[in-house]
Amino acid sequence: MSTTIEQKDINNAAWAACDTFRGVVDPAQYKDYILVMLFLKYISDVWKDHYAEYTKKFGTDDARIRRKLERERFVLPEGSSFYDLYEKRNEANIGERINMALDSIEETNKAKLDGVFRNIDFNSEANMGRTKDRNRRLKMLLEDFNKPQLDMSPSRVTEDVIGHTYLYLMERFATDAGKKAGEFYPPFQVSQLVARLANPQPGDRICDPACGSSTLLIEAARPVGDRHFALFGMEVNGATWALARMNMFLHNFDSARIEWCNTLTSPALVENDRLMKFNVVVANPPFSLDKWGAEEADNDRYNRFWRGVPPKSKGDFAFISHMIESAVEKEGRVAVVVPHGVLFRGAAEGRIRQALIKENLLDAVIGLPGNLFQTTSIPVAVLVFDRSREKGGKNQSRKDVLFIDASREFKPGKNQNTLSEEHLDKIVSTYRDREVKEKYSYLAAFDEIAENDFNLNIPRYVDTFEEEAEIDIDAVQKEIDDLEVELTDVREQMAEKLKEIQR
Repeated sequence: MSTTIEQKDINNAAWAACDTFRGVVDPAQYKDYILVMLFLKYISDVWKDHYAEYTKKFGTDDARIRRKLERERFVLPEGSSFYDLYEKRNEANIGERINMALDSIEETNKAKLDGVFRNIDFNSEANMGRTKDRNRRLKMLLEDFNKPQLDMSPSRVTEDVIGHTYLYLMERFATDAGKKAGEFYPPFQVSQLVARLANPQPGDRICDPACGSSTLLIEAARPVGDRHFALFGMEVNGATWALARMNMFLHNFDSARIEWCNTLTSPALVENDRLMKFNVVVANPPFSLDKWGAEEADNDRYNRFWRGVPPKSKGDFAFISHMIESAVEKEGRVAVVVPHGVLFRGAAEGRIRQALIKENLLDAVIGLPGNLFQTTSIPVAVLVFDRSREKGGKNQSRKDVLFIDASREFKPGKNQNTLSEEHLDKIVSTYRDREVKEKYSYLAAFDEIAENDFNLNIPRYVDTFEEEAEIDIDAVQKEIDDLEVELTDVREQMAEKLKEIQR
């Protein structure tokens, strides 16, 4: 089949496959099964498509074809493809067979997929039910993914389509799967905005220290426009880390280094016993993370918290401190999504914020609309730090901070607001040009921020007050008089009707 498939068709077909689990398995769990099955189906279709192509070139020399394929992106061991499993879908041990196939794929692709499937068990009674129900559910899942709409051969779809379907499913799952306090899946437009504000360049090393499923990291690579960059990420949740690795594979970023670790207590992106340094650092970390590791911060071997230790119940500045310390000195750029409390909370957070401003690192504060995220309605802000503003950096003479209030410009939705391309373009162009726009943006000097006690609350700097129009008393009185005349007429008509009824 060579007919191309549209993004919406594959999205809908993949989402429909979720019906197998709805109401039976918690969405936080079944999303992993769906996404792993999508991944398996994709690599099976790619393998099958390429195998057919090489058969035309090399005839029926199976060994030669397999060697050729194995020198390319990945190896699909015999008996481990989606179609092998589909043929065995009625077997009593189908869950075990799926596990064995995934283990085999992982084992033969260690450099790219080592550990990716370790957190998923298709034979789990706890997650998938007793044997009879489990087998029925897995059979239905295999049948759902065998539909023509989910033929993901390269001749029908591009890698971007598969990657976007992956992102689509993860975003759809976010409402239920992101229930844990502070863990909010970033909407696609916010990821795009953060990536564009960070402005990655060819040759950059780009890192997301709280990468989740790696959506933001992938978006950060997109503006570069070629493959001359290196991607790095860290994620504390094992299942999410596995999805990030698969997501990178689907986007053909096989060389990305994604580490499974706790960024704040035991970062794994380290070289020569020091934090690795990056040209661009972006993140949408968990908001106000409780129990983030404050008790260990005083003895941090990487001295990330020398400006102060954030409160143990709010880890926002812990992530910010890590990001700034892992950015290249006098050059690195940092863009991070934060709740508004980061802008004005006092005590330890106030002292850290003051230190960062005095060091001339803060470049911009950008307020976004509320209700952008699927799992919280709170408005958020993006902070941009620029280490080129340090002494010796190319922007050391820049001493002001740009404030942008973009909170009133959005596309309203029934359940969620969104940012359009025009909204994103306006924010990014205003930032890059450092342009002052009435009721939208403002450049604040250091002294003005200091006078505000280093409070970054955006309304202190961007005046969005709208004067109410003057009331025309005469016009209002005339409108009242007209309404009274109209009311008198209506009453007379009603009285006539009542008389007719009473006759």
